[in-house]
Amino acid sequence: MFVTKGEDTRASVLSAALSLASEEGLLGITIGGLADKVGMSKSGLFAHFSSKENLQVEILKAAIDRFVAQVVTPALKAKRGEPRLLALFERWLAWKDVLPGGCIFAVASVELDDKPCAARDVLVESQKDWIDTLAGAARIAIEEGHFRKNLDVEQLAHEVYCIGYGGLQVARLLRDPKANARARAALDRLVRDARRPH
Repeated sequence: MFVTKGEDTRASVLSAALSLASEEGLLGITIGGLADKVGMSKSGLFAHFSSKENLQVEILKAAIDRFVAQVVTPALKAKRGEPRLLALFERWLAWKDVLPGGCIFAVASVELDDKPCAARDVLVESQKDWIDTLAGAARIAIEEGHFRKNLDVEQLAHEVYCIGYGGLQVARLLRDPKANARARAALDRLVRDARRPH
């Protein structure tokens, strides 16, 4: 596919903005500050995004695209069912180290949890999609005979989601070198329960 110079510039700016937002927060990014960072004029950057709010939305959309490319798509190559759920989780653990400030979704969640805006809507939708992806993997694991038929896949997805973000905080905030191992142990216990017949 042919990419125009404008599209290439926009992609480069968004990549820089995404890295910056992971460190300084989504709300800390301004068109003027980003223009200085990437060596563009403020008016040139404004032509691409038109407002700070649009920039925030586009940063989150770029983050979602990168998350899908680096976490979801590779994990879908794993065998259907339990192996795929485990692959999704492993790729997610690695995601916290992709950007210099860690997971942009965790950063944005703190900033936007009680702030109605377009960026919050995009963030909420992305997290619901991720929980649905986890639930879908568990549902397929039931179909494949890996998990018990009466498993509440929504509950499992909720718990996996909480383990992942809890592990992220333990790793990034508390700097616990055992954070990933503890998250894996929690997931392993959850998966064992999902397999267990009642």
